Amino acid sequence: MAWSDKLKLKKGLVIALNEAGYTVPKEIQQKTLARIAGGQDLVAVGPEGCGKTTTYILAMLNRFNYAADGVTRAMVLVPDKESVETVIARIDELNRNKTISVVGLYATPAMEAQMDAMADGADIVVATPDRARAIYLKLGLNLNKIELLILDDAELIVKQGLQLPVAELANSIPKCQHLVFTEVLHDKLNRMIAPFMKQPAVVEVEEIGEAQMDTHPQILYHVPNFGTKLNLLRLFMNDAELFTKTVVFVNTRHTAEKLYKSFETRENNSVALLNSWFFDWNSFAEVDDFKQNPNARLLIVVNEELEPISLHGVPFILHLELPADKDTYVGRMVNENLNPDEETMAIIFATDLELGMVRKIEQAIGQKIAVADLPEDLIIERERKKITEEDKSAATKKKADEPVAGEAFHEKKASNSKTYNYSSGEKAKMNKKKKYG
Repeated sequence: MAWSDKLKLKKGLVIALNEAGYTVPKEIQQKTLARIAGGQDLVAVGPEGCGKTTTYILAMLNRFNYAADGVTRAMVLVPDKESVETVIARIDELNRNKTISVVGLYATPAMEAQMDAMADGADIVVATPDRARAIYLKLGLNLNKIELLILDDAELIVKQGLQLPVAELANSIPKCQHLVFTEVLHDKLNRMIAPFMKQPAVVEVEEIGEAQMDTHPQILYHVPNFGTKLNLLRLFMNDAELFTKTVVFVNTRHTAEKLYKSFETRENNSVALLNSWFFDWNSFAEVDDFKQNPNARLLIVVNEELEPISLHGVPFILHLELPADKDTYVGRMVNENLNPDEETMAIIFATDLELGMVRKIEQAIGQKIAVADLPEDLIIERERKKITEEDKSAATKKKADEPVAGEAFHEKKASNSKTYNYSSGEKAKMNKKKKYG
């Protein structure tokens, strides 16, 4: 299928796409471009490489059918500097309207150069949420004319804890269309976008290739937090007849120590570390030593700077935490058991923030990982109590009412408030501030 009129793209964009080698629209573009052109808010979910970035760039450029005037009409929020640079390079590749100015905003030792670039005019802004918020509060970013707000790699924005600046920026834009692109949609992400999305359409594409290797059977337990992970592991280890030998991977020594201490007494010293850094803790130098020891049932292995190890013949490989590199996990999943009676089961415990890595793993191994129901007797740990909006308002009022030593006894004029953006025709201040967990 070539680029058709149904996708509502201007001829200049179609020409640019063909020249860049994008001769056929991908599935996500077929499903979303017409919706975006119609003005609908949209959440697009798809794996890396499915065409999400190209999709919203086409949607942005498609809006400019005239000589741009240097007023920001579209803003893209991405998780880091590298993403800013990647998106700008892709815009340059497809943009034939050279009057369009694009400015990138990200953390640098000083922001004067970015402020100057914004003053010269920016039709499209590509920014990290924290830097966009900082420049907005310094009166350098006018949000009043924005027609399109885009969040790319939204799951990574949440993972980096940037929900608050995203919410403040979104709520400070008077009226616009919102597009969210992500590899995975979960509760934390939904909580961030729900206040400003207007009945969004959710479009999901799956591009899982064929399996490239023989892997161990794998199963995923989706849990709300780390405390629940520990409870689920304890529940499993209570079944001594089934979980005879289990290798558990964690990401840091701190987590390994916490896990070891929580199991040491309960399991009557059947828990050990691989190459322990404490001389008085149970330890094995090799996985084979662990397998041959009749008393040891749980071996804790830290992912930090870990050389590949042989897991041949281990009944259960459990990832309490997923490694930062998906290839590390994939390497452990290769099925080396030649004896059909020596089956190994691989288990993942994942929170919302780890589901993105799960999707990358599924892409790499060419198959979906089955999701298991949580046991009915599992104790779900509660999240730390969040301060309510009423509590925050009361605390803020109380603090404002209290005199501060050395402070002038008069109210600050509204014209001196740091939350206003005077570069716009109307005072645009941060509103509806809210923390998102």
